[in-house]
Parts: sequence; C-alpha cells; structure tokens
Amino acid sequence: MVDSAPPTGHRTVELRPMTVPTHEAEDRARSFHALMDRRRTVRDYSTRPIPDGVLEWAVRTAATAPSGAHVQPWRFVVITDPARKRRLREAAEAEEREFYTHRASAEWLAALAPIGTDWRKPFLEDAPAVIVVFEVHKGPDSPRPYYTKESVGIAVGLLLATLHQAGLATLTHTPSPMRFLNEVCDRPAEERAAYVIPVGYPAEHARVPDLHRKELDDVLVRL
Repeated sequence: MVDSAPPTGHRTVELRPMTVPTHEAEDRARSFHALMDRRRTVRDYSTRPIPDGVLEWAVRTAATAPSGAHVQPWRFVVITDPARKRRLREAAEAEEREFYTHRASAEWLAALAPIGTDWRKPFLEDAPAVIVVFEVHKGPDSPRPYYTKESVGIAVGLLLATLHQAGLATLTHTPSPMRFLNEVCDRPAEERAAYVIPVGYPAEHARVPDLHRKELDDVLVRL
C-alpha cells in the first residue's frame, strides 16, 4: 500500500525486507562467496546458445541497482546478430591496435603482460551475445543523472553476478575511446558506452590466466 505523501513531499511504501535467520547469515555469505570465487574472466567461448530468458532476467537484476537520485542512468544493448558483432569486433580491434602499438605506456603494457592480452578480440564475435552497457547522460528525453559512473558500475556488478549464477561466462572489455559504439549500437549522443560484455558458455578446454586474488587482510580495514 502506498502511504500518503509526508510533509517533505516524497512518497514512501512499506519496506519488505528479506528475513534471514541469524544463525544462517554467515553460511549464506560464505556460500555466495564460494560461488563468486569461481567467477573468472573468459576469452574463449563456445557456440552453445544461451537459454531463453537468461539475458532478460540478468538485465532486470542489474536494473535493481541503486542509483543517484534514482535516475537509473543505464542502457543495456544486447547484440546477438552475427553481422553486428562482426562490426563491433572490427571497430574495437582498430581502437585496440592503436592502443597496444601507440597509446599505452610501457608501464601499462607491463601490467597487462601476465594476462596475455593484445589487440585481437575474437570473443566479440565468438560469444553468442555481447551486452554493451551505456551511461545515459542528460539529453532531450533523459533527465540529468547523478553519480553516473558509480551507479552504472554497481549495476554491472549485479549483471555479472547474475550471469555467473546462471552458469554463463563473461568478460568486461573497455576499449578506449568508445564513441564508435554509439554508431555500432545505433544509440544517441547522450548515451556513452562504459562496458562491452561478451556472454556465453566457455569453450571446451578454455584456459584462463593463473591469477590470484588478494587475501582478506590486504583488502579489509577494520576501524
């Protein structure tokens, strides 16, 4: 039931919190960590199709993210058309070739070396779907957003977690600059691409870099 507007002018509804028994809270947190700890960035994809409805539910979940002033400044463009994916790959590789050969500093290239990446991005064509996430800025039909990057970043985190929960692999690709994505995705100027996310099942015998996450004591500060 919607309450009448309080003196401040904004409307409220009754909170419906998720109730978790106290003795289950840590176990649930541990179980979710165990699930997410298996998530890895994947660059080799199978042609196995994505089950119907999964991408839509993942985007619905991403769109539950909090956002500055609740403007919800995001747009998720799902590309499955092979010709469109080829255009995307060709345009992204042109930018990436320039990055790896001219724009990137020696320090940056050294940081990327353990991951083994280069300008070639076959996953943009191989993955059955690619989700291009846009930040929506002020335009003729969109209000001014607040904390846009933070809001979209939280939404993308939820998107990745949901897709992993569904057994799918992802990769967060951020070519720079990204303005070519407006043309590839037929999006207006007030939308600015932030992430390119291939989605699908890993290829058989896919391999990933031998990387290790920081220990809890390296990332957690208690005051």
